[in-house]
Amino acid sequence: MKHFLLLFFLLTGWNRVTNAQRVRLETDAGSIVLELYADKAPGTVANFLRYVDEKRYDGSRFYRVVRLDNQASSPVKIEVIQGGLQNDTTRRLPPIPQETTQKTGLRHVNGTLSLARSQPDSGTSEFFICINEQPELDFGGKRNPDGQGFAAFGRVVDGMDVVRRIQQGETGSDARSQVLIKPVRIQSARRVK
Repeated sequence: MKHFLLLFFLLTGWNRVTNAQRVRLETDAGSIVLELYADKAPGTVANFLRYVDEKRYDGSRFYRVVRLDNQASSPVKIEVIQGGLQNDTTRRLPPIPQETTQKTGLRHVNGTLSLARSQPDSGTSEFFICINEQPELDFGGKRNPDGQGFAAFGRVVDGMDVVRRIQQGETGSDARSQVLIKPVRIQSARRVK
């Protein structure tokens, strides 16, 4: 019986790992593979996958990079790259309810994939990837004045070298400029089978 239970748990754990949903972003800078946490952030993952499945991210861009040297006016420093539809409202879906890190138990650590937003419950197509640990983006963090943080919903499992390369892209000459002079095109976003 003990061996049967051990085998059951091993097989169950194996199925969980192999059934985890992954998405590959093919960009002009290289490939980034994301693993999504549907069990912890189901609404945010469903939203992201709808953009993927409807090919709304094809041709979108990574257009914003936040480094320690380009946020002079912000008292709370972070390091991320941001991508999505930017100002293309024709492909944007309605906003979704925010799944805070307080609800999901996730944290903004190196490689975390998260939904960008301005106000609570305003996230749509814009997402970002953390470089290094970013606790100020979690619930209760000080990056956003409302203290709600952002909705982490996945992580990079392959391609952090690409993420770091994008983050080093050239921005405007102003010390506050976070917009890439040459945005990095997302050629395609597809589920990985």
